[in-house]
Amino acid sequence: MFPTAVRQMVSLKARLNVIDNTGALMVECVNVLKHKINHGSASVGDEIVVVVQQARPISSQALASSTAVKVRRGDVRRAVVVRTRKAVRRPDGRIVKFDDNAAVLLNNKREMLGTRLSGVVSADLRYKGWSKILSLAPKVI
Repeated sequence: MFPTAVRQMVSLKARLNVIDNTGALMVECVNVLKHKINHGSASVGDEIVVVVQQARPISSQALASSTAVKVRRGDVRRAVVVRTRKAVRRPDGRIVKFDDNAAVLLNNKREMLGTRLSGVVSADLRYKGWSKILSLAPKVI
């Protein structure tokens, strides 16, 4: 595991891109779950509570279909952080950082809401038990 001093990455009020097909485009972090040590900051693989700030518009035809948009603006959901702008040092000495902060939305059972991912995710998710996200991602770094 990584030292806790390097893990302060996504904190309250941080905005993250959503890389799944739930219909949300941008979310805002309102709570970091189960991390009393880091004083409200999350890293890759941590669960957070988010509010949907931007979502795709919903057409009347999409409402009738079974593949309708799953979230709307203002919805409060759980999410897992899949990439961060803060640099992370891997055990082999490499330093990895991404261009943006991104998340994947979850339901209350810690299952993914979306069925597809678009974009790169961090390989550090494997250490936190999110192998389902890694298997759906088009590229893992």
